[in-house]
Amino acid sequence: MKTYLFVLGCLFTIISKGQMPYSCIRSIKLWPQSRLIDTLNGKKLSERDVTNSKGKIAGKMTTLITDITDPTITIYTPKNANGTAVIVCPGGGYGVLAIDLEGTEICSWLNSFGVTAILLRYRVPILPGKLKYELPLQDAQRALGLVRYNAEKWHIKDDCIGILGFSAGGHLSATISNNYGKRTYPAVDAADTVSCKPDFAILIYPAYLKSEKEAWQLAPEVQVSANTPPTMIIQTEDDPIDVQNALTYYAALKKFHVPSEMHLFATGKHGYGMRLTQGGISTYPKLIKWWLEDNWIK
Repeated sequence: MKTYLFVLGCLFTIISKGQMPYSCIRSIKLWPQSRLIDTLNGKKLSERDVTNSKGKIAGKMTTLITDITDPTITIYTPKNANGTAVIVCPGGGYGVLAIDLEGTEICSWLNSFGVTAILLRYRVPILPGKLKYELPLQDAQRALGLVRYNAEKWHIKDDCIGILGFSAGGHLSATISNNYGKRTYPAVDAADTVSCKPDFAILIYPAYLKSEKEAWQLAPEVQVSANTPPTMIIQTEDDPIDVQNALTYYAALKKFHVPSEMHLFATGKHGYGMRLTQGGISTYPKLIKWWLEDNWIK
């Protein structure tokens, strides 16, 4: 089977503050080159960094990348892997990816307690004639299939593979949680014959979940059912991305008796990743860790 693998390198580096939480990083291209579209309005796209000085969170710059036409997964394997894996989907409104704030920093955190982290660099921005989530959903389905197909090789339990996303990445995580029965693209190889259903989902300040017409109705692409995987939601009341997105999705989960958990904090706003160290919202990584340990770390 072709997985379009290239090795970034195994790291055993000792740094001044102690050992890195991961022992190996490797990256895999999701698609054959012939499957990719790399032009927008006749202009060839090339991945670029669009970080600006206004993008500081907790005093640290946030790296933003866009024009991703050749999506990848990067596997961060912890030194003491426990078999649980989480695919991480950064946010950015389907226009950019906050690749460190909601990506690499989260992977490092997951590795710190033995969870294998898989960073999904999905395609952005939205191409003309495409739904905002259309190509990212293909990337997420392909990524989950690849991880499950290679689970034994990558020291992952094939029934403990979840997905975690922030903002638009939260929407993408909810979308694949409800659109896994059939691939939305022609099969590439044997990895597309195994299930691409996440075993669990973690949505952190998710966007785009409610209908644009009716706040208490779900967007058509995230129609919850009794088969939606167990889900955890983190949200704040003062998020400029309407808190109703999370409330509507949670209500649907409860309606269908999907095992679920939501933590709603008074303040925190949006786009903080895991950088906040003060206030109630700063405690949410512990809540996620406990939820994983109670349910998915075996």
